[in-house]
Amino acid sequence: RTKPVLSVFKDRTKPVLSVFKDRTKPVMMQLYKSLIRSRAEYCCPLWNPTKIADIHAIESIQRNFTRRISGMKIMNYWDRLKELNLSSLQRRRERYMIIHVWKILHGVCPNDIKMVFKENSRLGTKVVVPPLTKTATALAKTLYDNSFGVKAGRLWNTLPRDVNTQCQLECFKAKLGSYLDSFPDTPPTPGYTASNQNSLIDWFSQRGGPQMAR
Repeated sequence: RTKPVLSVFKDRTKPVLSVFKDRTKPVMMQLYKSLIRSRAEYCCPLWNPTKIADIHAIESIQRNFTRRISGMKIMNYWDRLKELNLSSLQRRRERYMIIHVWKILHGVCPNDIKMVFKENSRLGTKVVVPPLTKTATALAKTLYDNSFGVKAGRLWNTLPRDVNTQCQLECFKAKLGSYLDSFPDTPPTPGYTASNQNSLIDWFSQRGGPQMAR
């Protein structure tokens, strides 16, 4: 599923770097965001990769592009993300999944997966993650964990009450952005040592978040 995405990245990156010779930060960032990243993220909640190898492969496109920006080559990728005020592609995909859940909750998108919500006086609006039978095979568990209904539901359930109760989309996005910025963004990268796989769920659990996020 990631091959078409990688193809879009590569097909866009080569001509951009060939035509535009200016490697300054403002120019390169504008080119990247408008001509490359925007196309490659289309419908990403649908194809969001779960295998580390696939996450590596997709992240490598942004990693390699940012190395070409003037003054960035000597920095490691995680430091470049901070310097350029960029989120990892992994973090952005999870953000899109959370926003889609908000749209389902508020009727902006159809709830064709029958996602169930419940209100909690202390935690706000939470997703009821469907249970998996104890006799499920390893394959069934993998498919279950990686399904949109489960993964997106768990991501949503990490949100604090002041974020998940926002009723206006722009207000929700602003609150969500601040919340995401409170977590480190260290995407899986070959040769780098990370404390987890960088999913919001991992960071939330590492902070000691309630089991509702699982």
